[in-house]
This record gives sequence, C-alpha cells and structure tokens, in this order.
Amino acid sequence: MKIIRDKALLLKVRNPKQITTVIPKSKEVSMNEVVVNWGIDEVHTLKNLNIDMPSPITRRYNWPGQYKPFEHQKDTASFLTMNKKAFCFNEQGTGKTASSIWAADYLMNQGKVNRVLVVCPLSIMDSAWRNDLFSFAMHRTVDVAYGSKEKRKKIIEAGAEFVVINYDGVEIIKDDIANGGFDLFIVDEATHYKNVQTKRWKTLNKIIGEDDWLWMMTGTPAAQSPLDAYGLAKMISPLSVPRFFGSWRDIVMWKVTQFKYKPKETAKDTVFKALQPAIRFTKDECLDLPDMVYTKRFVDMTTQQKKYYETLRKQMVMKVAGEDVTAANAAISLNKLLQISAGAIYTDEGDTIQFDIKNRYQVLKEVIDESSQKVLVFVPFRHTIDMLSDRLLQDGVTSEIIRGDVSAHKRTDIFQRFQSDPDPRVLIIQPQAAAHGVTLTAANTVVWWGPTSSLETYLQANARVHRSGQNHKCTVIQIAGSSAEKRIYRLLDDRINIHTEMINLYKEILD
Repeated sequence: MKIIRDKALLLKVRNPKQITTVIPKSKEVSMNEVVVNWGIDEVHTLKNLNIDMPSPITRRYNWPGQYKPFEHQKDTASFLTMNKKAFCFNEQGTGKTASSIWAADYLMNQGKVNRVLVVCPLSIMDSAWRNDLFSFAMHRTVDVAYGSKEKRKKIIEAGAEFVVINYDGVEIIKDDIANGGFDLFIVDEATHYKNVQTKRWKTLNKIIGEDDWLWMMTGTPAAQSPLDAYGLAKMISPLSVPRFFGSWRDIVMWKVTQFKYKPKETAKDTVFKALQPAIRFTKDECLDLPDMVYTKRFVDMTTQQKKYYETLRKQMVMKVAGEDVTAANAAISLNKLLQISAGAIYTDEGDTIQFDIKNRYQVLKEVIDESSQKVLVFVPFRHTIDMLSDRLLQDGVTSEIIRGDVSAHKRTDIFQRFQSDPDPRVLIIQPQAAAHGVTLTAANTVVWWGPTSSLETYLQANARVHRSGQNHKCTVIQIAGSSAEKRIYRLLDDRINIHTEMINLYKEILD
C-alpha cells in the first residue's frame, strides 16, 4: 500500500478488477495495481474483501480537544471506526474514553453516525464521560440522562448528539431510547453485561439493531471465569458462541462435582476467539503514557448520609455566626463531614453511627474488578475500614487491614505476603499507618475511599506503589460523594497544603 496525497491509496493486488467493480472511482493502473479513494466507505469495502487498510482517521482528522492523542489512542480510534461491533479491552487508565469519543466524532463527520448513547456506571457519568466529551468533543452537544423517568425522557427527546446514561437507566426509558435515533452505543465497563439472563442484558440487546454500531469496553473481559465471556460475545457476535449458555459452559469448563467447575486448558484460546473483533493495550505497552494517571469517581451519598451531612453543615453555619473560626475547630468540624461521607461518624459520646455504603462500595468493586494487578485502598477512618473489610469478605475478595492498632510484626507479615503471594488481592490501609517507607509495588492501582487532609500523607501514600521495583504504570482513583471531599481532593491535586487553607476551605464548604 502507498498513500497518494493523503486522499488515495495505491494498492498491489492480484485482481484489480475485483476492486474496481465494487468501489466507485477506483482505477486500475497496471496488472496488479489499483488506486482507490481513501475514505471510510472504501476501507470498509476492502475489509469485506479481506484486504485490511488503516482507517482514514489516521491522516484525515484533526483530533480536536485540549490534549493531543497518544499513539495507542489513535490506533484504538482507528480500530473502532473500522468495526461496527467490536470490543475495546484497553486497560484501565489508558484513555479509552477519549479514543471512543474521537472515533465517534469522526464517524459523525463522515455521516455514518447521527447520535451516540454512552452506557456506563453512575460514578463516571460526569467525572469521566461528560468531562471528557467537553474536553475532546467540545463542539458536540452532550447531556446526562439521570433522575426521574420524566427527566430522563426529556433529555432523550432534547436531541443532544451524545447522551450518557447509567446501566439501569436504560431499562427505565427503553422505549424512548429505541425511538431516539441512536445508532452508536458505547458500553463502558461492559462486564456488567456478562449474564444473558438479566433484564439489563436483554433490554440492551433488544434495543440495538443489526445495522447499529456497538463498542463494548472493559479492561478485564473474563477476569473471574471464562463463563463471563458468554454474554459479551453474544452481544457483539452471536454466532461466535453457542445458542445456549450450557453449551458454552461445556466448551470452556470441566465438571469437577455436581456444583463445581474449573476452566479447561483450552478455555483461554476459546474465549479469545469468541471475543472478536477486539483491540487491547495494557498500560505498560503505552510507552507515551505518564507513569501515574489520576482519575475521579463521583458517587451519590445515600439519603441517610445526605440528611446527616446537611444537618451537621447547617449547625456549623449557625455556630460560625456566633464565634471566630480557628484552624483547629475548622478541622474538627470538617472531619465530621468527611466521616459521614465515608460511611460512619463518631458521636461526642464515643458511639458510632453507621451509614449504608453500598453506592461507594459498588464503585470500589468496579475498580477492583477492572484492575490488572493488586489494589491498595486508603481509608481515613477506622470504623469504615471494618465495614469495608466485611463487604469484601462477603464478595470473596481476599483482603488484609493495616491501621494503627496492627502490631509491627503483623504488619511486616502482611506486607510480605501482599508483595509475594497471590493473596491478599486488596490491602485496606489507614493512610497514616503506611504512608512512609513501605514498598507495595505488587499493586498498580491506588484507591482513595475518602481524602486525607494531609498533603504529605497523600503524596507519600501514592508513592507506595510508584517507586523502585514497580514494573507497571499506576493509576490513582479518588472516590468522592460530598462537596467537602471534592474540595479537599482539588487542593490535593493542586499540591496545596490543606492545613494552611483550613479556615478558607471550611467557610467555602459552609457557603
């Protein structure tokens, strides 16, 4: 293949007439050479003839946005524009959101796509998708379909080019989506569609038409079991798997006992063939990525949390009106708001009020499932650590705890096992208990369940994974639900010492 003036391709083929008969304006120039226009229609036609050509997006697209794409992002976007239904298995932190946005925008420019529905977890509707759409496709209209059924319906009817919705929201307004003119569906963290028996899977599968575009994205397509690949494969390429799940199970699993199965040696290859067409880049393969990537996950507080949070905040407003604010009492008050946000608050009498942490826990579980290596979870408050450890145990995720009351001898044992053994997969740490000196490079993902008020602790804690001996690129994920958490993370991101801004921060949150 030879590129001619960025608009045409000179191809060497055995039978030029095969191409000139199906591609308009193509021209045979010799016995085995033909010139074709380098357009999206032409490359799709060539692909159907088993002639693979790069997408014209690689040369004929201006890649809009605040940041220019990395090479792996260009390759990913090119792949997506060449495949109507496809998987993107790029690892968490590689920027696959931006890649899919550029690919969708290019297809819109070419008149191949009119409207895009992004289906994703609640926690990244704003922090990842809306923000990235504003960053990389600011010329497109964007809306988030969240809230009551009536509100979601109005947003669909308003006609934004990109609409972002959570998984369960699709079921709520399925008829409106089906009639909404969407012809490209992007499913982020697609493992939520691994089970074909769920209403979630059946609803989406019914909405997507044969001629629609569908891109399903996840960094871990079958992390728990080869059985997980069935629902994904059946959504993208139904003929790649048997009609019934039981037949798929018999292909990839051995039956050990009546209720126990284990993967066959051939399962990995079988899953690979079923989950096609697909593209995958790991963070380590993306040589142009920074060594540390920082992302945010926003999560709604429960109704109970919101009630206590707002009651406490109003009490603080009344208190401030009658006395001067010092850094010390501001820090104490802010700490109470952060405790509510994280899941448990300590009363003045020493009692503990627990809150439902299911929303925040779901976000953490998604991150753990998406991570290719082990995970560190920094949790500022002791009682929340216990609640979290219990939930992980119930879900079969192996974890250990490091906090102030764990002896030095036991800490050493836990750290050694975390570094050298398969289990524990997750280490839950009170930040002050392991912020200095410890090497925990078996993990490449750091999750902040809630923020610390110490910039030094924050930086040192992140450095537990990003240090000598780390063979993988790392991701730091901040989980935030309240305005107090969001503002503290903002100061940490800007490398501002929170204690020096405590009074201003306190008044800002109260306002």
